[in-house]
Amino acid sequence: MARAPSLASAVGAADGYDAILGRARGASVRRLMVALPAAAAILACLWKVGLLDPGRLAEGAPAMAQLLGEMTPPDFTRWRSWAGPIVDTLAMSVAGTVLAVTLSLPLGLLAAPNTSPHPFVYGAFRLLLNALRSVPELIMGIFFVAAVGFGALPGVLALGLHSTGMVGKFFAEAIEHVDHKPIEAARAAGASPLQVVTHAVLPQVLPQLTDTTLYRWEYNFRASTVLGVVGAGGIGFELIASLRLLQYDQVAAIMLCILAAVTLVDALGGALRRRLK
Repeated sequence: MARAPSLASAVGAADGYDAILGRARGASVRRLMVALPAAAAILACLWKVGLLDPGRLAEGAPAMAQLLGEMTPPDFTRWRSWAGPIVDTLAMSVAGTVLAVTLSLPLGLLAAPNTSPHPFVYGAFRLLLNALRSVPELIMGIFFVAAVGFGALPGVLALGLHSTGMVGKFFAEAIEHVDHKPIEAARAAGASPLQVVTHAVLPQVLPQLTDTTLYRWEYNFRASTVLGVVGAGGIGFELIASLRLLQYDQVAAIMLCILAAVTLVDALGGALRRRLK
């Protein structure tokens, strides 16, 4: 009589072990069914763009070697004339980021389901953020140069509006995942919608919003160098001018200056993030 329970428990344990193995095999099969099509799609993309064509890559090697030869040694004789455009690029990145954050905070609140006043408002502002994010800042820069003329202003507007689409999305997602208990407590205490946001929502997401802002500033500095290509000012304008004159040694020098500035901005952003933690 004493052996029956032990036999039954052994059979139950074996059944449980088989069930665990079955679930593990099923999970492996599901992962494989996802991984194989993904790998096939990746290989198809690599083939489509020519990365799997060694002959074509080999044909471009001599031209690349010649170009690198013309870029060395870099010519820094005009470095004094590049200092102002680099400062303009830095100012563009800061102003564009401030504009983006100023617009993104209210848009993010309206695009988060737990702070938006109505599902229609939530959907409309999500669509607006998608629209702003879908237009590259270079295209926006072309439009704003045509609208307000050459200089840093069209670059700031292009950076700010494009960044609003991305920063607003991150702000909305951070707000969407806050703890609902402080919000419910504030509403139960009779707080207004603005007081709920300022006292129950923003204190929870402020670290994430700060990180997003600093990362976007670092990105905007790099993006602002490209906007000079379309006449939006900054060091990018000097870069495209040297390219048009085929002064590749000066192009190399400007690129090294941009690299130094980007490294400095990244280091400053990292220091600010550590300081604000």
